[in-house]
Amino acid sequence: QVQLVESGGGLVQAGGSLRLSCAASGSIFSINSMGWYRQAPGKQRELVAAISGSSTNYADSVKGRFTISRDNAENTVYLQMNSLKPEDTAVYYCNLQYKSSYISRSVNYWGQGTQVTVSS
Repeated sequence: QVQLVESGGGLVQAGGSLRLSCAASGSIFSINSMGWYRQAPGKQRELVAAISGSSTNYADSVKGRFTISRDNAENTVYLQMNSLKPEDTAVYYCNLQYKSSYISRSVNYWGQGTQVTVSS
């Protein structure tokens, strides 16, 4: 079993900052990537940022404002969100792609989500 513990969401005024964290634990042999997705009401879930090894990928809408980082020793991923805008309001989900053993297939796993609300 794998657990993802997310934290750091909340309410912030436009222009403010928040830092999300997601700690993975359990039967993890290796991690392919970790990342954050978000889903606003009435919209599809979309990629915000992901990190795989030393490579990062960001949605165009957050480039220059958000920074993803990872603590490999703690299997934790962080999302530093600066200059937040009302359109960043959404439920943010942690995503983990991992293998439970050397020969197993990669598994895609989601956190429960944390609400981020940016007021204007």
